[in-house]
Amino acid sequence: MSPRFPDHFLFGAATSAYQIEGAADEDGRGPSIWDTFCRTPGKVTHGDTGDIACDHYHRTDADLDLIAGLGLDTYRFSVAWPRVVPGGGGAPNQKGLDFYRRLVDGLRERGITPMATLYHWDLPQPLQDAGGWAARDTVDRFTDYAQIVLDQLGRDVPLWVTMNEPFCSAMVSYLQGRHAPGLIDLGAALRASHHLLLAHGRAVQLARAVAPQAQAGIALNLSDIAAASEDVADIAAAARLDGYENRWYLDPLFGRGYPADMLAWYARSASTDFVRDGDLATIAAPADFLGVNYYETKVVAHDPAEPFHQAREIPYSGPDATAGGLDPRPAGLGRILRRVHQGYTTQPLYITENGAAYHDYATPEGQVNDTERVRYLSDHFTEAAAAVAAGIDLRGYYVWALIDNLEWADGYNRRFGIVHVDYPTQARTPKASALWYQDLVARHRAQRGAVIPPPE
Repeated sequence: MSPRFPDHFLFGAATSAYQIEGAADEDGRGPSIWDTFCRTPGKVTHGDTGDIACDHYHRTDADLDLIAGLGLDTYRFSVAWPRVVPGGGGAPNQKGLDFYRRLVDGLRERGITPMATLYHWDLPQPLQDAGGWAARDTVDRFTDYAQIVLDQLGRDVPLWVTMNEPFCSAMVSYLQGRHAPGLIDLGAALRASHHLLLAHGRAVQLARAVAPQAQAGIALNLSDIAAASEDVADIAAAARLDGYENRWYLDPLFGRGYPADMLAWYARSASTDFVRDGDLATIAAPADFLGVNYYETKVVAHDPAEPFHQAREIPYSGPDATAGGLDPRPAGLGRILRRVHQGYTTQPLYITENGAAYHDYATPEGQVNDTERVRYLSDHFTEAAAAVAAGIDLRGYYVWALIDNLEWADGYNRRFGIVHVDYPTQARTPKASALWYQDLVARHRAQRGAVIPPPE
């Protein structure tokens, strides 16, 4: 039986600028931290870069036709800060703004609702040279950039994501060193996380002023975390990892400030004196929705050898593991949605990213039979429908990703798309998962007006 959703529910797919656009040195675009990181030996698989990526910058109309052909209601994309304000601050690049104007107009002409993300990790390199997100001045530069974009597009984009996954932009990038700029510095990571959240709050306030008819929120990547055993040490380790990945962002966004247990933990080895008067109120400025990016369940054990949190993720070895080794059990999505709804907010939620990488390949006949992804999506949409039936105000679901793309430090080695990209030719081929999704959306439209059964 097909999962049931309300008539107003939005079915979409998502991408981000650096991962698909290419045209890295065209029409005035400046360098980003990812341009630099990709050219740092050993940082990105095969030394892959986003110089060409999926060439979306030159293939925009064809990609928008692809979205329309799948029957999707909505498309989430990101605006590249270095394309709009190449130096990070100062005068905007009109050619960059013109590109996003064409993109937004093309979506609206096709009846597709745009959801725009202001920041999806591509910080202009000059700002990183001045300290990056660890420097408070970057918040001011982001505010200026957001003002420019909202002034240009705010009236025509009804949904705005301020920040995508601040956990990754701060901790994966400034503490783990796996993402640009590739640092391992707890103090810098903590400052970066605070400044990213502060920039979010500023952007929400801007959206209220510049585009009052639009809705604005943030997209958090939330992991479903459990202890490996009932041992008190494992339970404490799971709580620390949950504090690190989830509560450090949820708590201040919803007016609770930073979790006291994590502040005490971090204070043992880094300064936590980065909050100024008024910061927490700005971070907790009421948003219109919360975006949930969900990818995995994590099972955690205590490990005193782990340098920052003494918490070790147990590798998942199930036969359904994704190509990246993630635990794809869909029940975790349901647990995350219920946790947010019951413990933090009853405001609308969007699943702003959900998807999985598999070892996709095109057959000689040109088909991509990604049956694992079809099963994955079917199971996760079923969890989402159960959340709606239980009374959670879930408004939409954006599959990650529309097309195969540069998967950050994994380069082109991971394929998340429901549409296959042959990178040498840039040919797009809808996978079996895209056809499944197209059918799901068509069946939903055929059922509109039917009553969704209440929760049991």
